Amino acid sequence: MPHYLCHEQPDLLEFETSVIASRPGAVVLGRSALHPGGGGQVSDAGTLTHAHGTVRITGIAPEDGMLWHLLDEPLELSGNVHVAVDAARRAAVAQLHTGTHILNALVYQRFAGALVTGAQINADGTARMDFDLPEADNDALRLLEESTNEVIRSAMEVRTYYVSEAEAKSTQGLIRSLSVAPPPTSDGTVRIVEIGDLDRQACGGTHLTNTAQSRPIRIVKIENKGRRNRRVRIELV
Repeated sequence: MPHYLCHEQPDLLEFETSVIASRPGAVVLGRSALHPGGGGQVSDAGTLTHAHGTVRITGIAPEDGMLWHLLDEPLELSGNVHVAVDAARRAAVAQLHTGTHILNALVYQRFAGALVTGAQINADGTARMDFDLPEADNDALRLLEESTNEVIRSAMEVRTYYVSEAEAKSTQGLIRSLSVAPPPTSDGTVRIVEIGDLDRQACGGTHLTNTAQSRPIRIVKIENKGRRNRRVRIELV
């Protein structure tokens, strides 16, 4: 879980930088406010303006410690560039990510500490969460839609901070994944996302600063995935 510029300056949606490495259709930037994705979250996208025009950044590919920004044209660029984050995509993903944390918190509270077994947050306003819920009643899960939207309407503050890796591992509920724990930053800390008095858990993704910034969510489908897993699909309304 590295320190990303988008964590420190979440409102930085346009910035100047330079290309420090290039290959056809991809560049590494001296600094970037785009989130590279990970943990089930899709990466940011945006536009990059160079000396001869503008291209779209379609995604980010981490490789050997570098973040390659993927372009929609096979250009090999150099020099100074201007980058703009796709604000609508960032906002939709942040709403979904905060929404999945709310849903996760409610499942954890109401279903005896059930853990997450997988997640995917998409740029099209949809997401899914998989839970270790072998005995769960799907109708009871569907009732969490209204509870999630009540939390959204309640305007809870969403804040982020860092704790030591030891504290993250020793505090019950901070790490909710059944099999994967978020890696610590280079200084040995883990980023925590806290939603009012409802929830706090380790996360490296993009989030809102208040739940009321989100559109309501709808549970569109609940699927049984094997003997233990329940997959909950949601979308922004």
